[in-house]
Amino acid sequence: MTCLPGFLSGGSPCAALRSLFKSSRRRQHHHHQQRRFPSTPNPLPAASAGLPACPSPRRLCADVSSEPPSKAGGGFRPSRVVVVAKTTRYEFEQQRYRFAGLSEEDLKQLLALKGSNYSGLLERHHIHIKNVEHVIDSLRNEKIEVRLVKRKEYNEETVRWADAIIAAGGDGTMLLAASKVLDRLKPVIGVNTDPDRSEGHLCLPVRYTHSFPDALQKLYRGEFRWQWRQRIRLYLEGTGINPVPVDLHEQQLSQEQHSRAHVNGRFQDQRSQISEPHLLPVRALNEVFIGESLSSRASYYEISVDDGAWEKQKSSGLNICTGTGSKAWSFNINKVANQAVEEVLKIAKKYESLSLPLNKELIQKVTNEYNESLLYSPEEPKMFFSIREPISNRVFSSSRQRGFASKVCVRSRCWDACMVVDGGTSFEFNDGAIASILIDTEDALCTVLLQE
Repeated sequence: MTCLPGFLSGGSPCAALRSLFKSSRRRQHHHHQQRRFPSTPNPLPAASAGLPACPSPRRLCADVSSEPPSKAGGGFRPSRVVVVAKTTRYEFEQQRYRFAGLSEEDLKQLLALKGSNYSGLLERHHIHIKNVEHVIDSLRNEKIEVRLVKRKEYNEETVRWADAIIAAGGDGTMLLAASKVLDRLKPVIGVNTDPDRSEGHLCLPVRYTHSFPDALQKLYRGEFRWQWRQRIRLYLEGTGINPVPVDLHEQQLSQEQHSRAHVNGRFQDQRSQISEPHLLPVRALNEVFIGESLSSRASYYEISVDDGAWEKQKSSGLNICTGTGSKAWSFNINKVANQAVEEVLKIAKKYESLSLPLNKELIQKVTNEYNESLLYSPEEPKMFFSIREPISNRVFSSSRQRGFASKVCVRSRCWDACMVVDGGTSFEFNDGAIASILIDTEDALCTVLLQE
């Protein structure tokens, strides 16, 4: 059991937290100055130290080439690269409590109160920092100009400056990096900086985390192929909408804060009705989710698939994914477990007198085959929609709970709903709003598959 200082031991956790903050403020008053966090141990290099201001955007003519510029022999050698580094959990906790002026020791005690391991977070942070520095050093050794940015500094101007984008983190960082790239000729490459704790499905194979020069050499020699990951574009029209998004990457919002952020955005933009379809400035690499902000409230909407008839539905929300996203949330929504397959086969055997040997091998084979049918190539220009827990009665129906589609239109009948792109960008989507969701091959994200 964690031993806490006297002012933290005893009483409720809330009382302990209040004591911690009060103690910190008393120390601040004693020193007559606002205390700040100490510098992050082994900090990342400055985001733009010693680098010139961003030049004017360079235009690439889409009709000249359908692939990024290559050197002789089919290789790719960028001159300027932006490295987007993730915010580690350690950095997040620092930023989260910066307002209270807590010392490093205070932070350690606060994390212990919440059951978090300070030493473990710091260790993972150091591993991430070391691997990011390895990527940057490898690039600079090849005379490539590098800009290192964090989430808050990553914007459209930075993207235009670069010949390629490297996402240094995990799949979440890759999604963030891709969200700002609308130029289909600009490659985005993911590097998993903490392979032990991150799946990194969208990143390079794990071995390149520690040997990034090998990956660069493969790029130079043309030992790779471009992989065009299809993305979803969204149009909004009607009433009850707000085209100003809320960025969820840097903040973990409560349901009330999330709603307030959308209201504030509406007052800034002053557009609550759009008569014609408005193309949103984001593309979904994984999925789009539509549903009520309060998860316990049923989502009410109308849906049309591939210009078919409109159908009124109530459910726990709607997920629409790409081939890339078919291995993510969509897969976990729709996959079946061995237990469910076994029970269904027992019923089928009972009614049809089937002579099936219901052993573990058969059950596993059927389970695997069904689950694998939910996956498809990231390069296929089609979407897969999933209705989560549809309500079926005499008023509401769900003729298709899941399936492939080229176009999905949704009209909201919700109270406090949102449309979330890749778990990071949220748009208000309430009663009267209409979303048209489809894939345009011009939106494909350029990534690489190295030859092994």
